[in-house]
Parts: sequence; C-alpha cells; structure tokens
Amino acid sequence: MRSTWQQSWYAVLSMFLWVPWAWCGVVEDFDHVEHCKDYIYMGIPPRGYLAGSNLKKICQILEDNPRFVTLYDPRRHMPLYSAYTFKRSDGEKSMDQPWMYEPQLASSKSSSNMEVYPQSSQMHMRLMDSQAVLEDFTDVPQYVRGQLNPDQHQLEPLDKAATYTLSNVVPQIREFNTGPWAQHEDRIRRRLNNYCRGNAYVITGVTSAGNMIRRDNQDRVGIPEYMWTAYCCPDYDHNAPYLERYHFPVFGAYGLNNRVNNAVVEVPIKTLETFLKGRLDVDKNYQIFYNDCVLDDL
Repeated sequence: MRSTWQQSWYAVLSMFLWVPWAWCGVVEDFDHVEHCKDYIYMGIPPRGYLAGSNLKKICQILEDNPRFVTLYDPRRHMPLYSAYTFKRSDGEKSMDQPWMYEPQLASSKSSSNMEVYPQSSQMHMRLMDSQAVLEDFTDVPQYVRGQLNPDQHQLEPLDKAATYTLSNVVPQIREFNTGPWAQHEDRIRRRLNNYCRGNAYVITGVTSAGNMIRRDNQDRVGIPEYMWTAYCCPDYDHNAPYLERYHFPVFGAYGLNNRVNNAVVEVPIKTLETFLKGRLDVDKNYQIFYNDCVLDDL
C-alpha cells in the first residue's frame, strides 16, 4: 500500500509523463496541442476562416508522433490546407506507400493515429460519411490524388509516409499535378534547401467553386478550383542572389487546377491573401502567417 506522500508524488509525476498528443487526432485548436503547433509559424494557424465548428482540425499523427496539421472540411470531404515544416531533401518520392485514413473523423473514440486504409467493405461504408475513401478516386482518370504536404518536402521515412493520408489530398487535374504544380514544388524545395537557414513553415491549400467528384449519384469529394501555397523562413541567407533573396522571408503562389491556363504564379504574401479573400470563406482579417512572417522586435 502506498503512503499518502507516495500517492501525491506519483500524481505529480504522472502530470509530467502525460503526453497530450498521444490522445489527439482531431483537436479543438492546433495551438492547444504543443507538438502540433510546432508545424505552424509561432504556433498560430491562419486566421479568418468563417466555417467555424463545421471544419475539423487534424493533428496528423503516425506511430504516436505528430507529423503535420490539416484543416479539413468533412462536408466536402477535402482538406482546406495542410501546414508542415519543410525538411531539406533530394526530392525523391516514396514508392508503394499505402494510403491511410483519419479514424477520428469517423469517431472521436477511435485511434488518434492515422491507419492504413482497410480492406473491409463494411469499414469503407463507416468512413464514407466523414471523409474521402479510395473508391472516390477510382473512376475519375482525369484526376490524381494531389498531396498538400508533398512527400518530396520531407526527409525521414515516417514523415514521408504520413503524407499518404487521404485527409492530405485533393483531386488535381493530372496535367496540372505532373506539370506546373510539380515544377513549383521542386522550385520551392531547391530554394529552401539552398537559402533557408532555419525552420521553413509551409502552408498549402485550396479554393473551391463547389464542383464535386460524384459517385453512385452522390457528391463525394470537393474539387479545387485553385491550389495555393506559401512559405515562411525568417532565418535565411542574406547574401543570396537578389532574385532569390527577393522571395524571403515569405512568399506565395497559386495556380488554376486545370489542363490549360494553369501556370503557377509566384506573388508576395499580401497579394496572395487578397487573391484568396475573394475565393475563400474568410473575413477581412484573413492572414496566412502570424504578422506576415515578420519577427516582432524584442
């Protein structure tokens, strides 16, 4: 039998040993979970989204470790954005990674870890109300599963594997995905590899005009109209060539998810925010990075 002081000591110890993210998948707020907010500049997510409680905040966890975060629209079964920290890499894409799903979108009592997509058709039915499923992408050859947090921007095998969750993908037109968008992802990878000296925070998202992939006469997955992305790297090489230095500490880009007129345009962060305000359900204070990625004077 433990004495009273032993019981008190164990109670205090358990407070320090308790790992909050071990029970977090779908969370109330990213900044309420210490290890999730590490993937967002200053731990503060984009502000101004108006859909409120209808959107789900996912701390994307694989093997009990957070990997990145996603704002998810369960009504349209699509992510609105994923936020992650860029890792220096050679741009090599993983091969034969299994696709995964988010159990807590289906039930708050489920595992907080993303799990490999099940073979059971009964499980498929249970997931369909809350998120996209593999069958939604089967008979639409014009679309591919485009990752918001791309495999090529990660280095460690588990971080790369975690990008293969269906809550991190949207239907991208095949020609856009393999052409202008892939070229931009690689351009950013090389730029951040070469000139970002500290952490680089990246947020990639979508706008939607309401078009959906339909299956069995039901609206299943929202189709992006535009893809957009922005990075924030406060600690960068001030001796970089001007044409590269101009793109720091923060810059953005957007492109039309289409077969034609789909060039990805790089723009300053304020220009990107203005562009998105007319296409997202956000308020006038919409901001992608806290203080536009400008460090406060100390």
